[in-house]
Amino acid sequence: MPRSRSVSVHLGDQVGRYGFGDDHPFGEDRMHAFWDEMNRRALDYQVRVHDPKMCGEADLLRFHTAEYVDRVKRYSVSGEGMLDYGDTPAYKGVFEDASYVVGTTLDAVDMVMKDEVRRAFVPIAGLHHSMPDTAAGFCVFNDCGVAVKVLEDNYGLDRIAYVDIDAHHGDGLYYPFETDPKLIFADIHEDGRYNFPQSGFQHEVGKGDARGRKLNIPLLPRASDADFSMMWRKVEGFLDEWKPQFIIMQCGADGITGDPLAHLHYSPDAHRLAATGLCRIAEEHAGGRIVGVGGGGYDLHNLGKAWSNVVEVFLDAPMSDQ
Repeated sequence: MPRSRSVSVHLGDQVGRYGFGDDHPFGEDRMHAFWDEMNRRALDYQVRVHDPKMCGEADLLRFHTAEYVDRVKRYSVSGEGMLDYGDTPAYKGVFEDASYVVGTTLDAVDMVMKDEVRRAFVPIAGLHHSMPDTAAGFCVFNDCGVAVKVLEDNYGLDRIAYVDIDAHHGDGLYYPFETDPKLIFADIHEDGRYNFPQSGFQHEVGKGDARGRKLNIPLLPRASDADFSMMWRKVEGFLDEWKPQFIIMQCGADGITGDPLAHLHYSPDAHRLAATGLCRIAEEHAGGRIVGVGGGGYDLHNLGKAWSNVVEVFLDAPMSDQ
């Protein structure tokens, strides 16, 4: 029976509220910047739009500690304090907003796994710095980390690809899953010697049974589309070797020229290249199953173009009937 050929986008006010104020790099205007560009390109009517969903605490506890979840709940009521070392402030309702981010990513994953849609994109998601016991780098709960656990536990997958092109290393996926052979991890980012979170070096390839199933590719500041393209070929070869059953694409747009929090010089064409390659790999190895999550990106013009490029590829890339 032919599989679904639909593409979904998951967004709404509940996830749009996830942000830390106008004076913070991660503001509440990022979702609208993306959707404005989608409208400008007339892509909005070509996708199936789905409202956000909130996850339950049991889902959070798949990845996060009970002590940390309780702390976020307390800080969410008071609206005061820091959830990490100083980058991620609490505000009233942050627990609910962050739970919507996780739940919306899980909804997208479930829809793809159940063949309700072929490919899905969640713009306000990809919070890849949050650790099991703490927030970090604007990330309260790690929606991708929870999604990996769901794919492992609920769906029994043992080759889940997490592919991250955000300018900052996805440390919240790498270290908690460093010994997990089920997570096939590939990350292109700015060299940790020059940017947060000071990790993701080439020698970090996983440990124990997972050794060799993790790929970190640090790029020097001012790396261009040409540099990205050259390294991207390594990512595709790595993923083809491991034949993933599902792909999570973290589409951070902060590697594009002009972003205030990184020093890379890609154009939005890098996102088009990566999405095209991952759709090909998903079709060949994973029954087409891929979910894109927005990640970082703090220049709104860049963010809108990069994420819309990903959705455009999701719509246009060839789909098999398998």
